[in-house]
Amino acid sequence: MANPELPIHDGLVLRPFRGVRFTVGNPAEVTSPPYDLIEENGVQDLLTSHPNNVVRLILPGADRHRYAEARQTLDAWLSSGVLAADETPAVYVYEQDGPGILQRGLIGDVGLAEPEQGVILPHEDVMPGPVADRLALMRVTEANLEPIFLLYEGAGGTATRLVDRIAADRSPLVEAWTQDGVRHRLWAVTDPEELSGINADLRSRQALIADGHHRYATYLALQREHHAASGSAPSSSAGTASPMNSFPPGASTQDQPVEPGPWDFGLALLVDSDSYPPNLRAIHRVIPGLPLREAVDRAGQAWKVRRHTDLTEGLAALTQAEEPSFLLSDGDDTYLLTDPDPVRLGSAMPEHRSARWRALNTAVLAEFVLPGLWGLRDDEQTVRIVHHDPAAAVRLARVSGGTAVLLNPLTVDDVLAVAAQAERVPRKSTSFGPKPRTGLVLRVLSLG
Repeated sequence: MANPELPIHDGLVLRPFRGVRFTVGNPAEVTSPPYDLIEENGVQDLLTSHPNNVVRLILPGADRHRYAEARQTLDAWLSSGVLAADETPAVYVYEQDGPGILQRGLIGDVGLAEPEQGVILPHEDVMPGPVADRLALMRVTEANLEPIFLLYEGAGGTATRLVDRIAADRSPLVEAWTQDGVRHRLWAVTDPEELSGINADLRSRQALIADGHHRYATYLALQREHHAASGSAPSSSAGTASPMNSFPPGASTQDQPVEPGPWDFGLALLVDSDSYPPNLRAIHRVIPGLPLREAVDRAGQAWKVRRHTDLTEGLAALTQAEEPSFLLSDGDDTYLLTDPDPVRLGSAMPEHRSARWRALNTAVLAEFVLPGLWGLRDDEQTVRIVHHDPAAAVRLARVSGGTAVLLNPLTVDDVLAVAAQAERVPRKSTSFGPKPRTGLVLRVLSLG
């Protein structure tokens, strides 16, 4: 008798769920940025804003990894009414509106799909450390505490028109202004006809993971765990499911495809990128312990090096430079790297990769500069990551006796082209925004 496989959703599916929301405090004070954007001292700052801030759940305890404590806190807040579940399952319209920002989308349970199915496409590699961290947290809490961020090319279709109509005509469940001047609003969509229209529009679409690769990898890992434990999928399988191994209509009862359950979905924000183009920002690197002088001397063997008087001047030159290019700084001195030796660069880049992938600045850094010129691996122990803020990267370089490597952001076209070829950009290559605020709506799997 064949082993049942993991459920295969019929295209891109966004299911309603009973959202769990805070009933105490100003919503801006009990919510937070995504977990991986909170700096070392940020946890205490958030707790100062409100003792029930969601950071207690997403980065629990003094060491930020006390997962059992997160479960205890979640249970206590549900029991005491700090958190409460909406009575009716809903898909939620979510709007972010602020200086230079207007983004609207839908938050719901997205049906999980392996990359091979071509429904939800990753564009970035993941690292084992962050996956293990989020896996431990989700396994213990049995909750999705913050949504991943998905983009789809919706061409202003039915779902987007509904989103815009609701934002224009209905009073929100939640309205909050965060310190960055962004207004966050949330509406619940519960009408069966509206929900049906959303999914009819989405069914044939393809989504790109803009943010949350590690959490999506965690969703898939937990899905496989739960099906293996229940006997609905073989524990020895990699969990890959595709239309090629789904079961035919005439199979026996034991061989029928598994009915989707809570672990076959994950909390996600889905945004029509045609109507609301994303903001793609750079992620910078810091190499602790690599003195700037040494980094520049070694890089000069294969790059044109130009010194700049200060960071501001260097950043202006970086934005105008032809890719690939990098700005190196330790807070005292700043150097721009441009025009790499084409022979050395070509020999360092993997031949099996597409030309588009080999031209990415993050790929050149990971495959050529780090190993070939600096003798380093691009891993979590060697390379520190700083989102968006070049000044913060330079400060970290100064205190760690190292070098900040500042990059221009990739283009959306490059990311889409790479993902469409089933390739992944190197880790931490992209930072799409605006990212959803954590804590406006949570998903507790036992609540449906």
